[in-house]
Amino acid sequence: MRNCIILSLLILQHTSFNSQIISDYSDPEHWVISPKHDTSLHAAYISDTTLLAYADVFYVYPTVFTDKKYKDWNVSIDNTEQKQKTRKVTRLQASAWSEAGRMYAPYYTQAHLRSYTNLETGGKVALLKAYSDVKKAFEYYLENFNQGRPLILAGHSQGATHIMLLLKDFFDGKKLQKQLICAYMPGVAVKKDEFKTITMLTNPTDVGGFVSWNTFKRRYKTKKYKDWYKGSAVINPVTWDLSSYAKRSQHKGFLFWDENMYKQSFSTHLVDGAVWISIPHVPFRSLSVAMKDYHIGDVNLFWEDIRINAKDRVNAFKQRELAKRRNN
Repeated sequence: MRNCIILSLLILQHTSFNSQIISDYSDPEHWVISPKHDTSLHAAYISDTTLLAYADVFYVYPTVFTDKKYKDWNVSIDNTEQKQKTRKVTRLQASAWSEAGRMYAPYYTQAHLRSYTNLETGGKVALLKAYSDVKKAFEYYLENFNQGRPLILAGHSQGATHIMLLLKDFFDGKKLQKQLICAYMPGVAVKKDEFKTITMLTNPTDVGGFVSWNTFKRRYKTKKYKDWYKGSAVINPVTWDLSSYAKRSQHKGFLFWDENMYKQSFSTHLVDGAVWISIPHVPFRSLSVAMKDYHIGDVNLFWEDIRINAKDRVNAFKQRELAKRRNN
């Protein structure tokens, strides 16, 4: 659990970090997606526009800065190669939430993948520098776009780390918490008592809290699982509760890299701090046999499950607010 302890220190120390931030979020080129900038990355996945007038989604993409040829700890927000990678990942991932509200997704000076395994020797500073951009983008969003609308936060891996820090800075015990529908944070270890007033949601239409999961091959206990995820908060992202098992027939759909949807692709098992799945029924299925964990697919494995659940939670939030008004 040493890695979890170091990451917890990162979270505790983030408020004292100072960084010279140069990213300007009034510049359309610094947004992957926003309604007033580029919507083309996720427009193809929107068939139901009902909720776009009601709620917003603020999405932070996962680590795409992974090439070992780079020695820098952070990549420029204007790096063309990284932007291309980001757009591809965002199209496949963020689209899962594209019908739940207007989408906002900023570029940021992302930390290199090695930051997580070298937190004490440069990684912590790199991750906090990346978060400085995400925080500035979120502040720009609040000031210029939100207008009191209900909000979903979503991020994967490094993106989920930054969503966790946003929850601490802007929502936990603060006025903005009243606007929180749900924070989706797959691909990172979240302690069950991570927040003072924000709790893990354990029913599919609960609102005002967070959900998290990490995906591994069934019955495979890796060192990564033991060091990073064991003991962390986790729900079953097929049933959206604490069900220990979901049959393959319950799985809604895996958006594969060929951009086709594969329904009823695998069974899901909830274990301590993680989700184990059977080998997905997709093309080139044999290639996944050698994989020890499915971290890269934490979102896409459950793409259709997320799409449906996000809309359900927005509708539940909407109904709750209407009931409050009727009773006042």
